[in-house]
Amino acid sequence: MDAGTIVGLLADRTRLRVVAALALGASTIEEVADAADLPLKDVALAARRLSRAGLVHRDGHMLALHAERFGAAARAAAEAAPAPEPLSDDPAEDAVLSAFVRDGRLVSVPAQRTKRLVVLHHLVRVFEPGVRYPEREVNALLAVWHADVAALRRYLVDEGLLTREAGIYWRSGGRVDV
Repeated sequence: MDAGTIVGLLADRTRLRVVAALALGASTIEEVADAADLPLKDVALAARRLSRAGLVHRDGHMLALHAERFGAAARAAAEAAPAPEPLSDDPAEDAVLSAFVRDGRLVSVPAQRTKRLVVLHHLVRVFEPGVRYPEREVNALLAVWHADVAALRRYLVDEGLLTREAGIYWRSGGRVDV
């Protein structure tokens, strides 16, 4: 059974409540009806549908959830998912970036300077060489990455990747893609 089928089955509120009651220990149609606060008829219909799909074993009024199928479906979905695109051609840099960047956002600023430098060199690429940026624009560009724009701005300036003068910033370091 695939994860999509399970999600589809559980998209129905009644079936979701039946599965929840079974997961919490109910084992008969009556116990599920009481635990889920559902009419017996609704529980019986949901149990029949879940049984046909293979999520529930039904033996008369006794019900048992095949909980192991959830884990198996999750593992299969994870194995079928495409590998994430590397954030750097350098495997060591990619390992650092993969640990701190998720879905295009910086989840935390590395405390270790060497790792922080890898992240800062990655972030500074949003600034075009030769372009002058007012602080408001720098904040907007950095806010896409992380909420603490002041810390990022300070780190970029302290490490010589950005230069600041009279509230205007420009890129002064880091690699430039040609």
